[in-house]
Amino acid sequence: MEIFKEFTFESAHRLPHVPEGHKCGRLHGHSFKVALHLTGPVDPHTGWIRDFSEIKAIFKPLYEQLDHNYLNDIPGLENPTSEVLAKWIWAQVKPLLPELSKVRIHETCTSGCEYYGD
Repeated sequence: MEIFKEFTFESAHRLPHVPEGHKCGRLHGHSFKVALHLTGPVDPHTGWIRDFSEIKAIFKPLYEQLDHNYLNDIPGLENPTSEVLAKWIWAQVKPLLPELSKVRIHETCTSGCEYYGD
């Protein structure tokens, strides 16, 4: 069984390693959507893999770091591509949510990535 919890946040960033003149090298913002996917057995007593409110509480400190901030200033996100962001979130969340099986990032309505861990 797999469940997911989605979060949205607004952040600014720029990509420092793109070719000169690339539009993503300029400061810009996104309405990011992050989905944390958890996989595991359904507990026969509770009827769930994990309480959604627990997932929300675990993600809250990251949300507060990311929302309405400049991603490049966050340690580990100096080159804040969707791929780097997904790996960064995974590294922060996986120790607290061992059931984590995927981090999905949407940086626009049509673009994003999925990370399944190393």
